[in-house]
Amino acid sequence: MSVENDSSQAQSLAADSGFPTFPVAPGYRVNVRSGPGTSFSIIDTLPLGGYVTIRCQCSGTTVSGPYGTTDIWDCIGNGRFVSDAYVHTGTDGYVAGRCS
Repeated sequence: MSVENDSSQAQSLAADSGFPTFPVAPGYRVNVRSGPGTSFSIIDTLPLGGYVTIRCQCSGTTVSGPYGTTDIWDCIGNGRFVSDAYVHTGTDGYVAGRCS
């Protein structure tokens, strides 16, 4: 299976969750952290060309990336966070509900 097919399949599976799905910045392997900040441990790395499903968002450590500088962190699953600076949401603001 090609990388393109893997990305398409991942996007389709993520879209089925009912939460908004967005691509990560091209050419970046984005770190997934255990909390909303760079002081939290890295628990995974997203593949090149990956997509994330944002379940909720919260503020955390300010990070600069290809989509600007932000303190917004995207929760992509239970205890799994990525900086919104590496996710192409099309806006500098929140696109999902706030994490509680």
